[in-house]
Amino acid sequence: MQTSFLSATVLLVLITDPLGNIPLFISALKQVKPERRRRVVFRECFIAFLVLLCFMFCGQDFLDVMHLTDESMRIAGGVILFLIALKMIFPSESGTSEKLHAEPFIVPIAIPLIAGPSAMATVLLMATREPGRMVEWVGALTLCMLITTVVFLFSVKLQKWLGEQAITAIERLMGLVLTAISIEMLLGGISSYIKNVH
Repeated sequence: MQTSFLSATVLLVLITDPLGNIPLFISALKQVKPERRRRVVFRECFIAFLVLLCFMFCGQDFLDVMHLTDESMRIAGGVILFLIALKMIFPSESGTSEKLHAEPFIVPIAIPLIAGPSAMATVLLMATREPGRMVEWVGALTLCMLITTVVFLFSVKLQKWLGEQAITAIERLMGLVLTAISIEMLLGGISSYIKNVH
């Protein structure tokens, strides 16, 4: 599956799921003073960006140390994305309203809300599959983080404007698209593995 700059950006946006994370984000910032929220958004998004950038550039070294193949990463990435997609389509009712009594720092907004395991695995996979296109991957990640930042900055307004039902519908639609992407990634990894075995 050939990944373009646009499809890489869309994939990262689907995985980080800023719209679906609006309720969790608002809940996490309940104890933060309104005048500090903008600064917190920029800080947490920047930290998440640095974490994902680190995974992107150190991905090949990580695979070499762990003796992992590209095929195994593609299959693992497909499985992870599929599980994330299922959660987006069939969200659980529990664990969505954690109460925080202090300003969030790194956890839970930067990690794992934005830079979760699936996002880390995806940027690592993108970088190791086509290392010659790192400029494109960094651009796609940057654009994704800009979109996430804007969504979080206007999260309260978006929640009021769209409503809970619309946000849920959008998240499930994203989950459906992500399911198709994960299956494609999984089949591509299995196909590549079978060819290498023969």
